[in-house]
Amino acid sequence: QVQLVESGGGSVQAGGSLRLSCAVFGSFYSTYRMGWFRQAPGKESEGVAGLNIDENIRYEDSVKGRLTISHDNAKNTLYLQMNSLKPEDTGMYYCAAAYGWTNSGFLLTQSKYNYWGQGTQVTVSS
Repeated sequence: QVQLVESGGGSVQAGGSLRLSCAVFGSFYSTYRMGWFRQAPGKESEGVAGLNIDENIRYEDSVKGRLTISHDNAKNTLYLQMNSLKPEDTGMYYCAAAYGWTNSGFLLTQSKYNYWGQGTQVTVSS
């Protein structure tokens, strides 16, 4: 069984930075994909960044150039480096994972993931 545990959220002012981490407990033993999703108050959840491990990456358009997803195989940890944060980045951020790779067009699709973390809150003030 795989468990995901996020950390690193917090409150920052606009223009600031945060680094989210998602520790993976357990092992996929094969190819897998991971992603970051966020849900702002009163809005639907949206994918912000996803990757097929050791393969390709996709970003939601509004975060390109500001957010960077990466994965450390040795630490079995997924990261989301968040720079130049904006108030609209505020929300609960969730880490997600699933076995296998998927078409890059589906990396930001919530239904393509079946393991989820508990979430970490990011608040950006203006």
